[in-house]
Amino acid sequence: MVKTQSLRPALKPFPSISAARRWMSVRPPDASDNNEVGATPSLAFVGRKKVTIQHLRQMKQSETPIAMVTAYDFPTGRACEASGVDITFVGDSLAQVCLGYDSTTKLSLDEIIHHARAVARGSKNPFLVVDMPFGSYHVSCEDAVRNAVRLIQEGGAECVKMEGGEELAPTVRELTRMGIPVMAHLGLLPQRVSSLSGYRVQGKDAASARAVYNSALALEDAGACSIVLEAIPHLLGTHITNKLSVPTIGIGAGPNTNGQVLVWDDLMTRWEGRKAKFVRRFADVRKEETKGLSEYVNAVKARAFPDIANESYEMDEAEWRQFLAGLD
Repeated sequence: MVKTQSLRPALKPFPSISAARRWMSVRPPDASDNNEVGATPSLAFVGRKKVTIQHLRQMKQSETPIAMVTAYDFPTGRACEASGVDITFVGDSLAQVCLGYDSTTKLSLDEIIHHARAVARGSKNPFLVVDMPFGSYHVSCEDAVRNAVRLIQEGGAECVKMEGGEELAPTVRELTRMGIPVMAHLGLLPQRVSSLSGYRVQGKDAASARAVYNSALALEDAGACSIVLEAIPHLLGTHITNKLSVPTIGIGAGPNTNGQVLVWDDLMTRWEGRKAKFVRRFADVRKEETKGLSEYVNAVKARAFPDIANESYEMDEAEWRQFLAGLD
């Protein structure tokens, strides 16, 4: 099979879209179809520049909002590429929305690498950030570096994200010193939801707000290239954003952070769990999927699918007679 260069130098080669064409019900789109829905992502945004850390800093300086979305596979990665997303994020939320775990803490490093590789194949121009799973950076700085290197080499990550406050500053500093970009995560920390007594808003009183603020300063000083602020009062989100020189990405932190991030399954209404206050539904994919699947099942049961005229293949009548004669 013909091979192409990887999307990023760290990734091993993988089959090109054209080389992967085969007889199947779902085929890669033709280059001539680039104006249609599902167009090849590299053609959908011709001339779009690669998003980098420097680009994100410039967006903060120019007060241009940053759009960040989670992705978990090639189709969602390709959708991020084609829709103008600035940061594609392979989050550990895939543990729940894709793998059926009851907690993000059960996700393994190998599992997120598997998903990151698929996303990287579809998302080329957005900045690609990958979560470091629970336990992959808690033992030691050396362990964190080793696992972050795997995310970059094997998963195609351009930046790793980790949850925690000032206690993570030494780890962030070491990763940055080794040339590994780090996105920090403050406020509500899903990987520590048990110790936080559930999914609760953080920084609501002066003392806890000060702790979040001081952690943001410490992590920026340690070299974090950006910071996610989750489930904190909007006044605190605005204050931290104004004090930092690196971009802030909010998820339930108000409208004045430098960017926003939502989980794919939340904004597309695919997740059946409880909806957080900060989530807005932008589409109802689950409803359409259920409707389409039900119609398919009904059509099969009624023998209305496939249709002979439009969805079946013909055979020359003479060849068919010859086939039957050969059976006698």
